[in-house]
Amino acid sequence: TGLAAVAAHGVELVGNWGGAVGALAAIYIASNLLAELITNKASAALMVPVALAVAADLGASPVGFCVAVAVGSAASFLTPIGYQTNLMVMSAGGYRYTDFTRAGAPVSLIVGAITIAVCSVVWL
Repeated sequence: TGLAAVAAHGVELVGNWGGAVGALAAIYIASNLLAELITNKASAALMVPVALAVAADLGASPVGFCVAVAVGSAASFLTPIGYQTNLMVMSAGGYRYTDFTRAGAPVSLIVGAITIAVCSVVWL
C-alpha cells in the first residue's frame, strides 16, 4: 500500500540530522517506543518494512537497520506493557507503572547507545 515508504520518509526526515547514523537512531527509537505501547513482536513486525525502506533509500546495508529494529523492539524496559512477564509481576510485586520507567530508563539509554554504536560501526 506504500505505507512503509511513507513511514520511512518520515523517519528519514526525523533522522536527517545525522545521515545514516541519525536514521538508524530514529529507527531504533521508533521501534523502542512502539514496543513500549504494544508487544515487542508486533513492534518488530511493523518496523521491519520501514527499516528496509530507509536502508534502501540511503543505499545502506539493511542488516544494521533490521538489527536495530530487533534490539529496539526487544528492549522494552520503560513500561510493563511491552513484555508479558512484566505485567505478571506488576500486581504480584506491588509495583507501580512509574517503577518500571524509573528503573528502565537508564537501561534503555545504555542498550540504545550500544546498539546504535555497534550497528553503525559494523554495518554502515
